Amino acid sequence: MSDLPLEAFQDLLRELEAKLQTRDGLWTLRGFIDTSQLIYSLGADTKVISKALELMLLPPMTQFWTSHGYEVIPAQYQNFYPDLSLVSPQGHRFALDLKTCYRLFDSAGRFRGRVSGFTLGAYTGYFRNRQSTKNITFPYDTYRHHFVAGLVYSQISASLPGMYRLADLTTIVPPIRDIQVFFHEKWKLAADRPGSGNTRNIGSVTDLAALQRGEGPFAQLGPVGERIFDEYWQQYLNRDMARAAELAEPPFRSLKEYLRYRNERDLLTLLG
Repeated sequence: MSDLPLEAFQDLLRELEAKLQTRDGLWTLRGFIDTSQLIYSLGADTKVISKALELMLLPPMTQFWTSHGYEVIPAQYQNFYPDLSLVSPQGHRFALDLKTCYRLFDSAGRFRGRVSGFTLGAYTGYFRNRQSTKNITFPYDTYRHHFVAGLVYSQISASLPGMYRLADLTTIVPPIRDIQVFFHEKWKLAADRPGSGNTRNIGSVTDLAALQRGEGPFAQLGPVGERIFDEYWQQYLNRDMARAAELAEPPFRSLKEYLRYRNERDLLTLLG
């Protein structure tokens, strides 16, 4: 990764983390404004929050990479991977995805170290056919590394969106606070289970400390972790896929089961 200014980019992310929130931790964005100077506050919709955070991050991130001589190519469509394709002056490609999640609190309002998590792209399609250009800007194999810049936040008690005058800006309570940024290679954040719902997407770990340190289960395997990550998710079958392959059950459902299945038992001792 010698041609990547990763240390400087991480410095930028720390600066953006500070700029996204006030000194007491409240998100600086308070809503959308129209030409009549009316402000429409943000509700608790996580999709809206994620998109707004993305809109705040993309301009300075794009400016950073272009100032270092990179061509920055955004995804053509919303469901394309990755969010940004970075092309170095030497012609090397790097994938950069933006992800958001929120802290989970119990009924007593206590944080137990877990977050909602997010998805890390498909484990079928372009991930298996690595020369495919379907739903991906460039073929998967042409990217040297796949990175994730992520944000985690705490939700504030949900309130309905409202309409305010510009003079009332400081009275608007934002829907989130206490934003933290993390940045790692994708495989280090991946879990060994799919994301939520029925979509065929790779899920992230949901332990906040593991996200911040980039210590998902594949990262625990050390230098071979990236290879195992690729092999695991290229061979992973959900129940429908197993039935289509005329199997009674998927051959494995976890990383530990996969390592036994592939007779890589020496790696089992590395997993927590």
